[in-house]
Amino acid sequence: MVDRLEDATVGEIVAADSRAAGVFDRFGIDFCCGGRRSLTDACRSAAADPSAVVNALGTLPPRAQGHTDVGDWRLDRIIDHIIATHHSYVRSVIPTISCHLATLRDVHGARHPELACIATVFDELGADLEQHLAKEEHVIFPYIRDLAEHAERGFGVFLSPFGTVETPLAMLEREHREAADEMRVIRELTDGYAVPADGCATYAACMSELEEFEHDLHQHVHLENNVLFPKAVALEHAPRLPNGR
Repeated sequence: MVDRLEDATVGEIVAADSRAAGVFDRFGIDFCCGGRRSLTDACRSAAADPSAVVNALGTLPPRAQGHTDVGDWRLDRIIDHIIATHHSYVRSVIPTISCHLATLRDVHGARHPELACIATVFDELGADLEQHLAKEEHVIFPYIRDLAEHAERGFGVFLSPFGTVETPLAMLEREHREAADEMRVIRELTDGYAVPADGCATYAACMSELEEFEHDLHQHVHLENNVLFPKAVALEHAPRLPNGR
């Protein structure tokens, strides 16, 4: 865990110890898209008592000797983890959740008209995420891999097609915020993924799937916004020796 928690950003805290994400979730603190806020500011936005949050973080047991968190990994390992863990998850569950929402809309829509809006929002989110993941896997992640490989060589100018990697990363972060906002709308429309008294087994399963999807999105966005992207920017700005020197 980082020193002086109150002054650290929530993204830095979770990057240093991934278990902090569970604490922040419990207090309603945004550690993904809002990961660059200080803990004090994040607590204020979430109407959470900073001392209670710090105490909760302090109760996390010590890490086992030799344990490393994702923030200590090499860039290529972080990218591989994001694709294998989060991108594959998103692609696998979107069709299932969309199908369940369509069924709920058809069966329960008369009594719960909000289901039509939820299904529409999720379908739009799914389509946007498909394009977003492809953009990362085919354009941004390969560039970051090349940047990391060049940095290991330690010399020469690395020519970027973007001018600076910060330009496409800002676009991706904007899309992250949009995805998080769409899931926030769904959470509000479902009253926190609650199952109504007349809800069936499919209703309960779908609410659980949506809640898990939002949780994964938070973890996914945190790894990119607060771990991978800052590391890529730092590499781009690192000094290099001239070629042949």
